Amino acid sequence: MKKLLFGLLLVVATETHAQQNAKMNAYVNNLMGKMTLEEKIGQLNLVVPGGGTVTGSVMSQGVDDNIRKGNVGGLFGITGPDRIRKIQDIAVKNSRLHIPLIFGLDIIHGHKTIFPIPLGLSASWDMDLIERSARIAAAEGTADGLSWAYSPMVDICRDPRWGRIAEGSGEDPYLGSRIAEAMVKGYQGKDYSKGNTLMACVKHFALYGGAEGGRDYNSVDMSRIKMFQYYLPPYKAAIDAGVGSIMTSFNDVDAVPATGNKWLLTDLLRKQWGFKGLVVSDYTAVNEMIAHGMGDLQTVSALALKAGLDMDMVGEGFLTTLKKSLQEGKVTLQDINNACRRVLETKYKMGLFEDPYRYIKEERAANEILTPANRAAAREIAARSFVLLKNDRQTLPLAKKGTIALVGPLADSKNNMLGTWAVSGDLQQAITVREGIKNVAGNNVQVIYAKGANLTNDTTLAKNVNVFGPRAEIDSRTPEAMLQEALDAAGKADVVVAVLGEASEMSGESASRSDLNIPESQQLLLKALVKTGKPVVLVLMNGRPLTLTWEDAHVTSILDTWFAGTEAGNAIADALFGHYNPAGKITASFPRNVGQIPVFYNHKNTGRPLEGSSFQKFKSDYLDVPNTPLYPFGYGLSYTTFSYSDVTVSKQNPAGNETITASVTVTNTGKYAGEEVVQLYLTDPVASVTRSVQDLIGFRKISLQPGESKTVSFNISPENLKFYNSNLQYVWEPGEFIIRIGTSSADTKSAKISWKL
Repeated sequence: MKKLLFGLLLVVATETHAQQNAKMNAYVNNLMGKMTLEEKIGQLNLVVPGGGTVTGSVMSQGVDDNIRKGNVGGLFGITGPDRIRKIQDIAVKNSRLHIPLIFGLDIIHGHKTIFPIPLGLSASWDMDLIERSARIAAAEGTADGLSWAYSPMVDICRDPRWGRIAEGSGEDPYLGSRIAEAMVKGYQGKDYSKGNTLMACVKHFALYGGAEGGRDYNSVDMSRIKMFQYYLPPYKAAIDAGVGSIMTSFNDVDAVPATGNKWLLTDLLRKQWGFKGLVVSDYTAVNEMIAHGMGDLQTVSALALKAGLDMDMVGEGFLTTLKKSLQEGKVTLQDINNACRRVLETKYKMGLFEDPYRYIKEERAANEILTPANRAAAREIAARSFVLLKNDRQTLPLAKKGTIALVGPLADSKNNMLGTWAVSGDLQQAITVREGIKNVAGNNVQVIYAKGANLTNDTTLAKNVNVFGPRAEIDSRTPEAMLQEALDAAGKADVVVAVLGEASEMSGESASRSDLNIPESQQLLLKALVKTGKPVVLVLMNGRPLTLTWEDAHVTSILDTWFAGTEAGNAIADALFGHYNPAGKITASFPRNVGQIPVFYNHKNTGRPLEGSSFQKFKSDYLDVPNTPLYPFGYGLSYTTFSYSDVTVSKQNPAGNETITASVTVTNTGKYAGEEVVQLYLTDPVASVTRSVQDLIGFRKISLQPGESKTVSFNISPENLKFYNSNLQYVWEPGEFIIRIGTSSADTKSAKISWKL
């Protein structure tokens, strides 16, 4: 009976979907039948007006006049119902066909209420929490008049020199795929025409995180197996989750820029993966194909259109050259119609033809942005992103008594709390660590604050970092005077809390670094504080893995807080004083030094693999440093401790499409309640192509009281055994497999199974 009912519901849903598509097709066909060639090309033009949010180096000109002429399909970079209504009025009331505009923005980790940077969010390993952050961002964004978010960024990155690692979910395709799904679901809900949901835009398609040398916008060159096995899965997961739009990347793929790459945008994305939504370029990416060496603006614009690009962001190459290219036979009318249709279908799905002002409700802007409930959520989510990297002598959590020396250029810096790509965030709404400690500890703790050092004393670096405002301010006092103030504070304190790391704009777009140390000015401060003999708790703020070998060896405790957003200070204080027990796990390996990069957990063996950790001649290793990262993927401590039993499997010799269960019992052996991310890895020792030493295939986050035990079980089927072979077929092969379960990629228990066809 249940199967019959499900079947009937499926038929009804299919018929409803077909009816909806038929109505949309009829509407779009009728509209396109009325459009001139110029109006069709105009729909492909996405512009950014002056006076809006700056996310690139070019601003559009004559926007209002172009809207009246039907030469604009959408805008981005502006917010606020009043302003957006005025611009929508121009399109709806003053253009010939009254076609409404789409309004988008870079909503990356929150709109007005800012959550942790995405790399920090990923460290929570909590899909419900991540989805919730996107749901709040969608509610606030639509309350501010927006309908389109340029997020999530799902680029896999194995090189922390790349600044945009801050915007993604780290180095693993499985975890990255689950996060992509959660973000799309959070933004779009079940229907992105509801007025309080945003159309998501997965980016950057594709392989952007593989930039050579970790230098932004650089070339990417990799094998197809590497693409499909490690870099493409999160994009595919977002598409399977129903994402409405895709943004192209700046880099080349197989020596053709992604924005003009037909294999990527048509053969793979549309034909193989079945994507039916909108494809938009990144900021002036069409024009930038000229510098790639692909031809003049007319040539690259025609190349991009024929490759499958629908909207040209800011560059206006489509607007200014496609008519000529059509006349010269370099593009066809069908090419233009295909792109125009997809833009119009997107607007139809958003409900804009039914109500162009669906997202423009002034009362929502007044009542739904930066609410106490949203701030409370930001505080909770931020605390769950923190990773405890070290905690000698159980220094943390701190007691609410005595005296704390709160030191560091990031301890009381509103300008750096939000992190990169918080384009709508209000810096003055951010809570600093100094404020958070006062809010949480009250009058029970005496806090002596000292800045101690500049973020950097390098004036050139500070200038480069301060493009969007003062992030690395250089104090009028001498470094010596600031250092002495910090040492005086430490001398009067029971414990030192040093808040150090990067300025918020030391990571993010166009923020690659060749040196991943904490800047020298702060290192000198930290070393002087350690010499005092007082316990030193390093609260780290960073948008990427840093090289922390000295810090790990010398400071007492390290709490990585990334850039935690609007409620950063309160959340950090919650963790420092034990209101929340940190449970985050890093999602990108921390190298010991830059020379190790790229270093990542799911590497392959060589023909001469190193056995153990000591140097061995004629093995694949370094003379001066171990192969292993300082902190491996999946690593993170807790104020409590956990023990793992041996791994048990329900069947050691499964066959065919059977599903088996692998289990482990986890016990909280410490004195605090805590959460643990139990991680499942698979090793395939013998295959037709070389495989990773291990791959993440599952995880579960559990909560345990002191002394409590839970058995965690994972179902494993042949689907978990699959990989891409030399023919790019997604297959599994019979043989021996090693099931690994543990607290990180470097700390697991294992069991062997033999799977037959």
